[in-house]
Amino acid sequence: GVRQLRNPWADGAEYVNQCPIGPGKRFTYKVQLTIEEGTIWWHAHSGWARATLHGMIIVYPKHGATYPFPKPYVEVPIILGEWWKKNGKSYLLRIVNSIMDESMFFGIDRHKLTLVGTDGFYTKPFETEYIMITPGQSMDVLLNTNQPHDSYYLAARAYSSAFGASFDNTTTIGILHYMNGSARSNFSSRPLLLPPLPPYNATRASTAFVGFFVLLSHIGCGMKEGESFLIYKKESQMWKLHHRFQQGYFDMGRRNAWIKLRSLATKDHPIDVPLTVDTNLRFTVSVNLINCTVKNPCNGPLGMRFAASLNNISFVTPKVDVLRAYYYGIKGIFGRDFPKVPRKEFDYTGKNLTSEVLTPDFGTRALVLEYNASVELVLQGTNMLASDNHPMHLHGFGFYVVGWGFGNFDPEKDRLGYNLVDPPQGTTVGIPNNGWVAIRFRADNP
Repeated sequence: GVRQLRNPWADGAEYVNQCPIGPGKRFTYKVQLTIEEGTIWWHAHSGWARATLHGMIIVYPKHGATYPFPKPYVEVPIILGEWWKKNGKSYLLRIVNSIMDESMFFGIDRHKLTLVGTDGFYTKPFETEYIMITPGQSMDVLLNTNQPHDSYYLAARAYSSAFGASFDNTTTIGILHYMNGSARSNFSSRPLLLPPLPPYNATRASTAFVGFFVLLSHIGCGMKEGESFLIYKKESQMWKLHHRFQQGYFDMGRRNAWIKLRSLATKDHPIDVPLTVDTNLRFTVSVNLINCTVKNPCNGPLGMRFAASLNNISFVTPKVDVLRAYYYGIKGIFGRDFPKVPRKEFDYTGKNLTSEVLTPDFGTRALVLEYNASVELVLQGTNMLASDNHPMHLHGFGFYVVGWGFGNFDPEKDRLGYNLVDPPQGTTVGIPNNGWVAIRFRADNP
């Protein structure tokens, strides 16, 4: 996701930007940092190597500049760990989710967190009792140590909404110790308690963290129960609801009833979200089933194995990386016919999908964009097999998350609810379970 202008050779995606680094071999990365500021990370892309081969990169403000939030007493880079601290100070936690597949809820008992940045981009600070961080995502969080001297659990728990899919449903913990000078203070004898993290399958809590809600009930007309709506709040004034309906019940008293995750968007940290779109893309994101073979036997569901797909096309690794083939004009490595929209329209989030859409096609296909085109990409989740929260990452760009919701994306209605004023920036986003995410970016980094 780092914006490395004309330096795709150091982006690291195997078979796309380069061939994998062989065992015992070396490769020197020269990374260009341009607009990033905050916490990002590096990691392996090959197979399961990312599970252990990774690290954090901290980009500080330029010399003479300061953070756009109160200066913390200490900065604590963590990948979910333990630390010792002084009472009454603020700490900047730089958190990375390096877990392979699961989004994670994270919180600290009796402490509130203030989110101030994601993926190297500042956000408008907002207070929360927990965060949900997707695989590959980084977050900058302020912790104020304003509780009585004691020990407190910090904990992380997996979020998984895939019906019937197995996962490690455990809670990992660390201990936050309050100190008094150079010696430990007198701790109480109370048992340590876990922070009140949401249940593993709490889809509503996963979206409430950023201020997105579903309609609680239905009265007569307009939206149906379970449909989504967006509300924005700027300073003290609420913007009107963008969806066209007249009746329905909303729990306005809840503290998370606003869209909270927004770009900082100040003079010192401006944004440039595309207000018009040259290229509209819509990709379905699915987990499909494919047949096992004698060469590649397996014991998956129905005697088959899983294969991820975009627009029902599963990627085939080429013999030469795609970037090299494109740059040197090597023929027969990839096609330029990746579809801009799904080739077959169906009820993406419906039940009882047919076997026709459960099996993907295979290919090494690319979609070539015009230079400097403004692009809108809608990532549509599907109900194939495991309708889970899908993390998606874009290399070479930061993008703006202009909208998200549940169900099938409706361009006529859902675009009315876009945030084009201060949408959050990032390089990684989670597609809600059986929902969609709309991002915008400018294709100016060939």
